[in-house]
Amino acid sequence: MTQTTTCDRQAGSDPRRETERRRDENLRHIGRVIAVMSGKGGVGKSTIAASLALGLARLGHRTGLLDVDFHGPSVPTLLGIREARAASDGEQLQPIHLGCNLSVMSLGLLLGEDDQAVIWRGPMKIGVINQLLGDVAWGDLDFLVLDCPPGTGDEPLTIGQVVPAAEVVMVGTPQEVAMADVRKAVSFCRQVGLAVLGLVETMGSMRCPTCGAQVPLFRRAKAARPAEVRLLAEIPFDAALQSACDQGRLETFLDEGSPTAQSLTALATDVAGKAPAMVPQTTVQEHPIQGGNGNMRYAIPTEDGKLTMHFGHADVFTLIDVENGQVCRTQTMQPPPHEPGVLPRWLKQQGASVIIAGGMGQRAQSLFAENGIQVVVGAEAAPAEDLVRQHLAGTLKAGENVCDH
Repeated sequence: MTQTTTCDRQAGSDPRRETERRRDENLRHIGRVIAVMSGKGGVGKSTIAASLALGLARLGHRTGLLDVDFHGPSVPTLLGIREARAASDGEQLQPIHLGCNLSVMSLGLLLGEDDQAVIWRGPMKIGVINQLLGDVAWGDLDFLVLDCPPGTGDEPLTIGQVVPAAEVVMVGTPQEVAMADVRKAVSFCRQVGLAVLGLVETMGSMRCPTCGAQVPLFRRAKAARPAEVRLLAEIPFDAALQSACDQGRLETFLDEGSPTAQSLTALATDVAGKAPAMVPQTTVQEHPIQGGNGNMRYAIPTEDGKLTMHFGHADVFTLIDVENGQVCRTQTMQPPPHEPGVLPRWLKQQGASVIIAGGMGQRAQSLFAENGIQVVVGAEAAPAEDLVRQHLAGTLKAGENVCDH
């Protein structure tokens, strides 16, 4: 039995839930998701993402390239498709096809003008990511490469929650000011449970036009690279690559077979040869990230409106919707009979993105992480809406996990 209280919106179908359903359906037809990230901008991240997608497609893999760098969508320029515009068949957006194996989508293919500014807050970005994953006709893919914006903001966090099995290729230049941001980005990935495949170092050297020797451009700081992250490739500063990117000839550059082109091609071969990464159980957070003003759904096991301590034995779950940082709707639902693995699947079907619990076993926490659901344990037995408001404000006090088996 379900009881519902609603804020100022009409009853009926929920377009957001329908988009999320289509998103999840599309993701079931995608083999591996590779998110290309960087700690800061200007390090060649988009060039690496586009080169990786081209390389995977050339190896015969059905590949998608999704540009989610909304404030600086570079992919259309790199691939020479700035004039192209994505069309719709009335139901789904059609990506731009390059050759037999590569499908491309970018916000730059949807805007009316190349220089149009995108001025969006977090909730809008989250919604558009869901739309680009759910409303684009990706079809069956072996790989989907995501060109993420620099840093650890809404877009990478959304990818971590929506696609918990995504694998990350990190990009950075070998200078301490850049590697400090890379280390923070790697720490972010570990906190949200994203597996890091390795690091691509860019622009660390350039070829001398006189003698042909590789000349370092930075004095490397000691132990600048993040610990335990494998170096996937070193891509030098190459004027020919820079010119090809500006002119939309990246694919042609890879065809020419220069040493830089060979390094980029080898990167795709390396990534393709790796087994799909799994989210390690050690990444489960005791005290996950708090705060925010986006749209999400909380799930809390309750009794008489208050949190009940033992998650797996709850007869009622209180589901609380948050829009623009404000509690908007609260409903209670009876869960299915308790069996191992049932509640994570059921709560994912209900659209839950954050769970607040008094206690939860490590195995259950890992299952929720695999389903892209953030877990907070050690909360006190307070009214459900109060706990949500505290979590949104970043003031929720999470004590010891009362169930650690």
